[in-house]
Amino acid sequence: MSEGYERGAFSRVKRSLLEHYRIIHSHPLGRIGFWVVTVFVIVAVFAPWLAPHDPWVMQYDSEGNFASLRTPSWAYPVGTTHLGYDLFSQLILATRTTLLIGAVSGFISILIGANVGLVAGYYGGKIDEVLMRLTDILYGMPFLPFIIILIALFGRKLEFVILAIILIIWRTSARVIRAQTIAIKQRQFITAAKARGCSNLRIIYRHILPNVLPLLLLYAAFNIAWSIITEASASFLGFGDGNTISWGGMLYELWLSGKTRVAWWWFAAPSLCIVTLVTSLVFVSRAYEEVANPRLRKR
Repeated sequence: MSEGYERGAFSRVKRSLLEHYRIIHSHPLGRIGFWVVTVFVIVAVFAPWLAPHDPWVMQYDSEGNFASLRTPSWAYPVGTTHLGYDLFSQLILATRTTLLIGAVSGFISILIGANVGLVAGYYGGKIDEVLMRLTDILYGMPFLPFIIILIALFGRKLEFVILAIILIIWRTSARVIRAQTIAIKQRQFITAAKARGCSNLRIIYRHILPNVLPLLLLYAAFNIAWSIITEASASFLGFGDGNTISWGGMLYELWLSGKTRVAWWWFAAPSLCIVTLVTSLVFVSRAYEEVANPRLRKR
């Protein structure tokens, strides 16, 4: 009976994921967002092989001239920096860093938020009170300044940047999942599960979790987008990992160079990547919103 139940739970999750995939592809913006994000992921995975030059090696043209502040051309598709670095190579490798930060921060934060919301909503009482007061404290803290302070305290290494983002970004998903859990635990199938002697953990993770999965996927996309924006903002202000390349870090290097008004291509390339990826994630989350809110499908 236990194995049959496990297979049944896995089957329900699988059907739910397939339904979400179909809804994304039936939603025009969701389909565009999905494939754009897929392209960025492919670039991130194969970044070392796609980058035509070493991003930290000064470039010289065929005539031996120093390739400083070159505008976009066949040789340098995104131009070069004032030090002659190839921006196209930096952009490709920065895609890996930015997506790594976004994905790790987004998924771990949604994991924390989901567990906090499920536990608080299901058990209620003092457990709910303590967990929700903790989220209230986080809501009272200014988002970007708090993360910058954490990075300044922990250090500017990549893992500390990710940790700082995770520590605060889980708060929204926790509140939303808690509210959904409170509504779901009143339903008859939860009462029936209790009557069969199912443990609280089994009810939470085998009965309630599959029903809040659409919301989790919706806020996972939002959290990844917010993580990318946050990392870019922190790096632009000089609080990123100086040993890695990110889109925000490229903008910070531009500001340090004093060439902001001259090298428009240096500003445009990472900025367009940030806007495109974040917008695509919002498109995907908008499609997932139709899963979480079936009334939107009728529009």
